Amino acid sequence: MSMEWRPSGWGLRVTRSPDWQLRLDGEHVELLIEGRQYRQHVADDERVQVIPGLFWAKVALQTQDDGVLTMDGLPNGQASRLAAALQHVRFASTTRGRRALFNTILEQIQSWLAEADALTDRGSTARRWITHEQQQALLAGRPALPLQPDELERLFLDENVHEDLHSPVHRAALDALHDWQLDWPAVWADANAAMATRELELARDFLDRVESKPLTEEQARAVICFDNRVQVVASAGSGKTSTMVAKAAYAIDRGFVEPERIVMLAFNKDAAKELEERAQRCFDRLGMGNTVVEARTFHALGLAIIAKATGRKPDIPDWTIDATLGFNKLAELVDDLKDRSTHFRTQWDMFRLVFGRDLPPFGEQMEADGYDRDGSPYIRTLQGERVKSLEECVIADWLFYNGVTYDYERRYEFDTATDTHRQYRPDFYYPDAGLYHEHFALDADGQPPKHFANYSEGMHWKRQQHVARGTALVETTSFGLRSGHALLDLAEKLGEFDIELDPNPDRELPDQGAKPMPDADLIGLMRTFIAHAKSNCLTLDDMAARLRQMPEDQFKERHRRFLEIAGPVFQAWDNALADERSIDFEDMLNMAAGLLEQGHYESPYELVMADEFQDASRARARLCRALVSQPGRHLFTVGDDWQSINRFAGADVSVMTGFREGMGHGQVLKLEQTFRCPQALCDASSHFVSRNPAQIVKEVRSTTPAMGPVLQAFQMHRREEVQDGVRQYLATLHQQLLSGAVPQGRNGRVTVFVLGRYRADRGAVPSDWKTAFGSTMDVEFLTVHRSKGREADYVILPGMINRSFPSLRADDPVLSLAMPDGDTYPLSEERRLFYVALTRARRSVAMFTLQGKHSPFLDELVEEGVVEVTGISGAAIHEERCPVCKVGVFVDRNGPHGAFRSCSSYPLCHNKPKSGRRG
Repeated sequence: MSMEWRPSGWGLRVTRSPDWQLRLDGEHVELLIEGRQYRQHVADDERVQVIPGLFWAKVALQTQDDGVLTMDGLPNGQASRLAAALQHVRFASTTRGRRALFNTILEQIQSWLAEADALTDRGSTARRWITHEQQQALLAGRPALPLQPDELERLFLDENVHEDLHSPVHRAALDALHDWQLDWPAVWADANAAMATRELELARDFLDRVESKPLTEEQARAVICFDNRVQVVASAGSGKTSTMVAKAAYAIDRGFVEPERIVMLAFNKDAAKELEERAQRCFDRLGMGNTVVEARTFHALGLAIIAKATGRKPDIPDWTIDATLGFNKLAELVDDLKDRSTHFRTQWDMFRLVFGRDLPPFGEQMEADGYDRDGSPYIRTLQGERVKSLEECVIADWLFYNGVTYDYERRYEFDTATDTHRQYRPDFYYPDAGLYHEHFALDADGQPPKHFANYSEGMHWKRQQHVARGTALVETTSFGLRSGHALLDLAEKLGEFDIELDPNPDRELPDQGAKPMPDADLIGLMRTFIAHAKSNCLTLDDMAARLRQMPEDQFKERHRRFLEIAGPVFQAWDNALADERSIDFEDMLNMAAGLLEQGHYESPYELVMADEFQDASRARARLCRALVSQPGRHLFTVGDDWQSINRFAGADVSVMTGFREGMGHGQVLKLEQTFRCPQALCDASSHFVSRNPAQIVKEVRSTTPAMGPVLQAFQMHRREEVQDGVRQYLATLHQQLLSGAVPQGRNGRVTVFVLGRYRADRGAVPSDWKTAFGSTMDVEFLTVHRSKGREADYVILPGMINRSFPSLRADDPVLSLAMPDGDTYPLSEERRLFYVALTRARRSVAMFTLQGKHSPFLDELVEEGVVEVTGISGAAIHEERCPVCKVGVFVDRNGPHGAFRSCSSYPLCHNKPKSGRRG
């Protein structure tokens, strides 16, 4: 027994007693008072005494030298517990007392063990999972024994207490003590594993007939596992739908759940209909034709819950459902805000023109707009200059937007060229003020990036020039720009020189200048932001708090400016809903979950099954959790985090990767056997997507035989040639099918998907494919997003081009204000999207790229050695990659001075090899 007591602060003040602390350790008390420690055995009443008072009790301790220490200020309630504990220890120190204590403890242990054994036996005899909920209820009722484990051992082996340590009765007591000390969650886990293995045999006939083909062992184990929370991580083409409908049938067949107490949730009407039809075919196959299980979309269920709980079915406007209508509605609301508020219009366009791009981490490389002749990367400003960094571009564009006349890297008015320094060219010069401006790459501590050689010396030299020559200088830093102070300080400094800012959204942009973020992109970002904020139940105040907590060295100013314009847009969206007395989909999910959480509606479902869980938003996960919050309920989710590609629609992959944390507990099972892709394609695609360490680890296995090369990559010279390349590829396939070199598909014809990152990739499909090749194949164009859940024999990816796939605008960092901390791996969503594209194929994937414009994803596959880029005929390509931009290759060109070689990325890159001139 180990317990502690200490006086109350008020008691110490009233009794003026020194601070003290008393600890009961076995048969001893330890007193800590005024920095000194005393230890005393409590065998008799004289050594330690508790003396009650009117409000506070005293504790008297006899020391080893027969002195007495008296402590005051212990509340009487605590004093009573201390006295009882002391009495218990004194009683237990006698032989008779220890015997009584042993009997009491043994009775408590045996009583609890009987319940634990009964739970285990019920699971075995009833062929049922021992659920986490059952385990926790039993563990919560486990008695708290008055002795520590080592004290228990001594009590059970004390020869003075027991007449015969070798008697059958005492051996049984020792066995009980041993069982009491077992790791019971591990015991139940072993019992569940044994039950599942036995059930695989006992339910074999059912598991073989429930679907058109016998379930694999992985699928069968997922069906049998009936813990309260189960997540199945399913590989592409691994039969997750089969597993879902089989589990519903199994639950009904075994009598675990009545059909009307089961609901299967899908993300859209088509998916819900497919689940319902698949379940019905399953029931017909098993002779359960009259059985019906409900399949609904999340939103349909949420709507039904709200209607039943409130007695009023809410309206859902079409513009909250249809993506195009929603975009148009938001554009209309933004235009109205611009008309009503000059400030909003100014800040909206300020963000588009100046803050449209995020900054790279401090000191890291930027995504260049192009490369100068010496190989230096540059960024194009709104005014048309080529500046050396994205930070300088932000400053230049801010100056342009505010109507400030400036020169970039204008020659300093004094000659500074020496044998050690070139002519000085300050970053900016303001001719109307005679003011120079240097922007320094310094962090919060005033330090440059470690790899910037001699940077500090250069700063000192520049400052010295201005001091020596009496020229005015204003300085900004990377940290100041990112945190927002730099532009405020610059505005103040310009004001001191009588330069007033004139922000003008209508200022004409030079033709040679950079193209700002389009209105449509910012509106689309706003729609995604609103969906995420609502899905995560975040208010504008919540997001402002998140902004305050952001590290200052991120581009915090960009996030602040985005939130400044997002607030009015968010409010306008909600006002538009209120005007129509309606709600949107995110409101619906949160409202339904809230009604369940607050007890205004009781879920009728005992088994909730959620499909495509990798695309769940926090709001969907919250609704699932609320549906099964009552005892005896089960949540079963299936999905593949490697295929989480709907972030733009509010999906949050961490709902799946953090399943146990979000749901409180959970069994996580895997379906790693695929029935779709050949093993070589599984290996290549799995390795590619698994470079992101946030993805759940899977070892995808396949028994599907390969039919020729599983990955091919063809390079064309110009984008206009891609359609002809696709035609040649289809023509070759057509001839192979006619000759029998390649087997026909499932229905006598093969299926071909042409998958585009964008709808514009549709132009790669030959318009006459049906006339030319329709006798052997069906060709269909889909965006990669639309292809998820579908499969074809052959997949063609016509847009494996740099800056096309992957899209570099996939994940805007400002969305982090509306989302939980999650996946920060570069281009993580695009990487998963490419994985989806690869794994649609049952046989082969053909990728098309352009000379000098390879997609970095294609380059990665080439580096891994899983594919080689060839000409459309299959001939090898021998090229020299540009070492400057690392994207283009050197190509032959003709100019006014004859033939030469240069980078194919010109005019973005001006690099030429040293031997570039020919002739």
